[in-house]
Amino acid sequence: MSIQSISAPATKPSAIGGLHVAFVVAWAICLLFYFMQYAVRSAPSVMLPELTQAFGLTTLGVSSLLGLYYYTYSTFAIIAGASLDRWGAKYTIPIGVFFLAVGILMFGVGVSWMASFGRLLQGAGAAFAFVGAVYLATHGFPARYLATAIGFTQCLGMLGGSAGQFAVAPMIHGGPISWQQFWVYAGIITFVICIGMLIVTPRQDPSEHAKTSVWTMFAPYKTVLTNPQSYLCGFSAGLLFLPTTIGTMIWGVAFLSQGWHLEHAEAVNRASMIPLGWVVGAPVLGYIADHFGRRKPALFAGIAIMLVTAIAAIYLPANSMPPYIIGFLFGFGSGAAMIPYSIIKEVNPDNVKGSATGAINFLVFSMSAFGAPAAGWLLQKLASGGALTLDIFDKGANAAIVCIIVGAILALFLKETGFAVRKA
Repeated sequence: MSIQSISAPATKPSAIGGLHVAFVVAWAICLLFYFMQYAVRSAPSVMLPELTQAFGLTTLGVSSLLGLYYYTYSTFAIIAGASLDRWGAKYTIPIGVFFLAVGILMFGVGVSWMASFGRLLQGAGAAFAFVGAVYLATHGFPARYLATAIGFTQCLGMLGGSAGQFAVAPMIHGGPISWQQFWVYAGIITFVICIGMLIVTPRQDPSEHAKTSVWTMFAPYKTVLTNPQSYLCGFSAGLLFLPTTIGTMIWGVAFLSQGWHLEHAEAVNRASMIPLGWVVGAPVLGYIADHFGRRKPALFAGIAIMLVTAIAAIYLPANSMPPYIIGFLFGFGSGAAMIPYSIIKEVNPDNVKGSATGAINFLVFSMSAFGAPAAGWLLQKLASGGALTLDIFDKGANAAIVCIIVGAILALFLKETGFAVRKA
């Protein structure tokens, strides 16, 4: 089969049982993109000592460096959605993969300014992954399978987050490669994914895309961002994300190794259970919300699990809980943070649903962008320039409990948008 035939517009022969095969194949390749962006997002947590030494950074400095990812991720989440609506997927998504690949390679050079710029590029490119996968799934799958496809997309992303810890750690600690080589190999793999996306993503009929100016394509965000419910969705989800994106994907391994004094490999394995819990929790809680037709009970059930397990991890002795269970349950409950993504689409008009996804991504990860340096500053202040001990981590982790509680309070004011309420 030639490249031209793969890249042709989706036609009736390519639709089998309602599936548009070319778009489904492109979606499958985009899942690899989503997996990689999550893997490189979480991988730095298992190499904090190496990064601190290589770049000569303090606790605040390394947290700020890794948090740069979220500045561009949040900003480009809006650009990604608008670009797909304006120009389609054929070149938009591969450009995102290309940015991610270049950013990965730059981070592995070992030069501070290149690592910073590389982290910014990683965030910018990664913003196209989830939005792009949802876009391709929408064009490739019948409506009755769309929720399943999106749920599977999120599962594979969180598997990447888990692999970025449990698979990367043994590679660079006594393994066959250095931390810098990991970034080189990851960059090469991402370039291969970029080429694959460019080849298999089908061209679309130009009539599908608006012919308005570039600035006009951002107009739907006015509708979304003038709706107070959109902000409640974004801030509630953002606060529920913070304990995972900052607490575990940056500081989780350090908390377990330096605080609980676990062997590094054991600390990595336990920390990786949190994104693994997401893999199960996000679709299960989403299914419960869909099955009963009510969003908020499932949301608050997840929040309750998060709060109980966070308190247990902070205040109970390290050996008083079964290994791996507490992290998995915390990750399971954290999956509830995806429910506001459904609510924001349902509290806004049908014609701005794509922009609603971009808007909530912007709000959620803007909070992570500011939360990363704030967490580093807090730990550094509590330590007063000394070592990070269990007492320091416990005091700092109280911020995660505050985030969960405030997120729950904001969620109280969300409208219930499930079908059971709409039917009534």
